[in-house]
Amino acid sequence: TWGRSAMGWLRLPSCLRCGQKEFTLSTEKIADSQDENTERGNWSSKTDYLLSMVGYAVGLGNVWRFPYLTYQNGGGAFLIPYALMLALAGLPLFFMECSLGQFASLGPVSVWRFLPLFQGVGITMVIISTFVTIYYNVIIGYSLYYLFASFQRVLPWEICDPEWADYRCSQTPIVLLCNVTMGSTTVQMNYTEVKSMNLTCINNTQVFAETQVPSEQYWNNKVLQRSDSLSDTGKIVWYLALCLLLSWLIVAVSLFKGIKSSGKVVYFTAL
Repeated sequence: TWGRSAMGWLRLPSCLRCGQKEFTLSTEKIADSQDENTERGNWSSKTDYLLSMVGYAVGLGNVWRFPYLTYQNGGGAFLIPYALMLALAGLPLFFMECSLGQFASLGPVSVWRFLPLFQGVGITMVIISTFVTIYYNVIIGYSLYYLFASFQRVLPWEICDPEWADYRCSQTPIVLLCNVTMGSTTVQMNYTEVKSMNLTCINNTQVFAETQVPSEQYWNNKVLQRSDSLSDTGKIVWYLALCLLLSWLIVAVSLFKGIKSSGKVVYFTAL
C-alpha cells in the first residue's frame, strides 16, 4: 500500500519502507544546526559540492576502462558515436540527476515520489550502483596491494623471482632462430650458433621464444594465484582479501557522516 507524507507526497510502497519511516542511511545527527535540511544535512561549502560532482563524473571508468574500450572499438572512430550519445543522453541525464537532487534533497528512490511511475528507475539506480561499487572496490583492492608491494628497494615485478616465475619468464625477448647470409645463400640458423660465429641476423627474420614479462607472471602467479582451469576454484588469497576489506573500510569511513564526510574526502579523490 502507498502512504502519504505530511507534505502530501506519495511515499514508498510498504515493501520498501522500514516501519513507519522510510529507510535511509542518514540520521538527524548528520545535519548541523544551521543546515536547511535537518535530516540529511547540506553541503558544507560550494567547493565540496563541485568537487563531488567532479568525482561523480570522473572515476575509474574514465581513467581505466574508457581508453581500453576506445582502443577495442576502433580508436578515433569510436569517439564520434560516443560524443553524440554524450551530448544527447549522457549530459542531459547527468544534469537531471543533479537538478532532482538539489530540488528535493532526497535519495534516488525517494526522489521519484513526484512521479511514482518512474519509481523503478530509482530502485534500478541503486542496484546498478551496488554492482558497480562491488567490482570497482575489487580494482581498488588490487591497487592497494600494488601500493604496499611497491614499498621495496627493488619492485617485485621487475625481476623473475623463482618463487612465482616459470621458464617462460624473461625480462628481454629471447631469439631462437634467425636468417643469416653465408656466401651467396641465406640460411636459417640457431641464434646461439649465430652468436658463437659472430654472424649478424638479417633484420626482421628473428623467431622469438614464447615468453612473458615479469610483470605479467607476477600478476597471474603471485597476485591472483590463478588456477589452470575453471574446475580448480583455487583458494582465497589472504593478502588480497585484506586489501579488499581495507577498500571497503575506506568507503565506510568516507560515508559515515553522509555528505559532511564525503565532501571532505573528494578534496583528495577528485584532485
